[in-house]
Formats: sequence, C-alpha cells, structure tokens
Amino acid sequence: MARSHEITFKYLSQEDLLRSGCLDFRMAIEAVESALRAHRAGKVLFPEKIVQIFNEETQERINCLPATLLEEGVCGMKWVSVFPPNVREGLQNLSALFVLSEIEHGFPIAVMEGTLCSNMRVGAVGATAAKYLAPEDARVIGFIGSGEQAKMHLLAMKTVRPGLEVCKVSAATPPEEEAFVEEMSRILPRMTFETAGTDGSKAMSDADILVTATSAQAPLLKAAWMKPGAFYSHIGGWEDEFAVAEQCDKIVCDDWETVKHRTQTLSRMYQAGELSDDDIHANLDEIVTGEKPGRTSAEERIYFNAVGLAFVDVAIALEMYRRAAGKHAGQTLTLQKCMIFEHPEIRHWVQFDF
Repeated sequence: MARSHEITFKYLSQEDLLRSGCLDFRMAIEAVESALRAHRAGKVLFPEKIVQIFNEETQERINCLPATLLEEGVCGMKWVSVFPPNVREGLQNLSALFVLSEIEHGFPIAVMEGTLCSNMRVGAVGATAAKYLAPEDARVIGFIGSGEQAKMHLLAMKTVRPGLEVCKVSAATPPEEEAFVEEMSRILPRMTFETAGTDGSKAMSDADILVTATSAQAPLLKAAWMKPGAFYSHIGGWEDEFAVAEQCDKIVCDDWETVKHRTQTLSRMYQAGELSDDDIHANLDEIVTGEKPGRTSAEERIYFNAVGLAFVDVAIALEMYRRAAGKHAGQTLTLQKCMIFEHPEIRHWVQFDF
C-alpha cells in the first residue's frame, strides 16, 4: 500500500496558549531546569543565532535562533523581531514565532505564537536562578522598569519565592508605575504594591530581590542600593554601574562565554579589563546540576545575568505545545496533501511561457 505523503502541523495562537494554561511558571521553570541539565550533559545542539540588524542606531532587528533537544527528538527555531522604536507608536517592540519539528523524519509539528514563550523564558530563567541564589525568606522585591519583562519576572519570582509580600516599582514616569500596579494587583491581590515616583533608590534599597527590566543603556542601579544578602537579576543591556557587580560575592550567568561578547554591564566590564573569567562563579547549568554551590551565606550579595539561550526557549515552547495539544487547542493545518507530482491536477497547474 502506498504511503501517505500528507503533512500536517498544529498552529497555536497566543490566545490558544493562554486558554490552555500555558502561562504557568512552574511548568516553565521545570522546562528551564530540564534543558540546562540536558545542555550540561551534551544532549543539546545549540548553533549560533543569525542576527539581521536593519538600523544600527535603533537596533531594529530580526533574529533567528535554532536549537535541538536530542533526547526529546525535537528541533526548534525562534524567529523574533525586536523594534525598540515601536514603543513610541504605542506598539509592542517584540514579536516572535516558533517552529517545532520532529527529527525522525524532519517534519514540522507546530507553528506557534512566540512572544508569550519568549517573555516567559526571561522570567523563568531569572526565577530559576533565584531558586538557588535568592534568600529563602525573601519578602520584598524591587523593580526598575515596569514593562512586560518586569511583570513576567514578578510572576516568576513569586512562584519560587512565595513569601514575597511587597513589590516596589520605579519606572520612567509615574503613570507607568501606576499602570504596573493596576495590572499586577489584579493578578496578585494579596501583595502590597508601592510606587517609587521614578526614584530607583526607593524601589531597591530594602529589596531582597532586585530586578532591572528596562531598555535604557545607562547605569540606573547603584551599588549603594543593594543591601547585603540581596539577589540581583539583570535582564537588559547596561542597567547598573560597575560597582554593583564589583561588590557582589558571586556572579552567575546563564552562559558567560555568550555574555562576555555582548553589550551588557558585565560585557563592558570584561572589555574594559575590570572583570575576568575567574571572577565568574558559575554558569546556571552548573548550579542546577549541583556542580557548583548556590547561595551559601545569608549575607552574600549575588548577581545574575542572562542573555537568553535558544535551547531554553525551545524547551519551554515544547512544553507549551504539549499542554495545548493535550487540550485540543489550536488548529491542525495541512502543509501538503501529497507530493507535488502526485497531484492529479498538476498538468493544469504548471505555468508555461513557451
């Protein structure tokens, strides 16, 4: 009997994913840890990303980030656009799409909206680090920045540190702080929220967990604001003065070799000769696998910097796909019914110019 050559895949919109319960940081953090262990065991293919920058000044770009989870038998790709000027027009600055394929035959299994997963990955990686590095009795979390990444980080941090009771936020304008509080207080009604009136010191000075989540390229976070015993999750590019890292007892990255070639604070310090390989305590996968210790003292300040690793995105996207597919969400789309020359109508569809 002839083998069918029909190929189908699942299409999942953001709404499909949300309705399926994919905004679940427990699921995302488990996927992060599993992916980091697999990477440490050499069971991940992780090629270099492809970056296409259309405007050097504004850094408008589209990136292609592939990775393969060999144990899962799945190859994935994140196609993500970052257009910072969009914000001035009231538009989101990031949009993403995921493609997942099985690697037995190489056929696609899913095409998914990717902004949700991409934003969740940032929060989930920060929270995974906090699970091992933040004080266990953390009560206050402080933010500089009030956008999507700040909101995701709050939900993720609350997942690993449920004792968090107070959230303080500083943003570029008071209305941005108020909008953050209005949105997040609906989701976390038992948490106390405080606006800082754009004063970063008010948001950070007594925080057990500090998060900078801005698109600014300036040293907004001051070393004097980070108390002993605090954990700092650095999300963006250049958001803190060098003295923040210099005073920390441990510096941990998702991947130091990747970080040091970027334009983040630690990268700038490395390029300026003010930070060396020996100053990095560990990569996060070494912490998760227990090869290196996490927090060992109540008083130590710990700095965590993540640039984002595509195989982690793919791992979270795969779990989201599985959950949504298990709830019969999305649409099954047909890529092809048969091979090109198997179509009975093919002779009528060929276009001739002679």
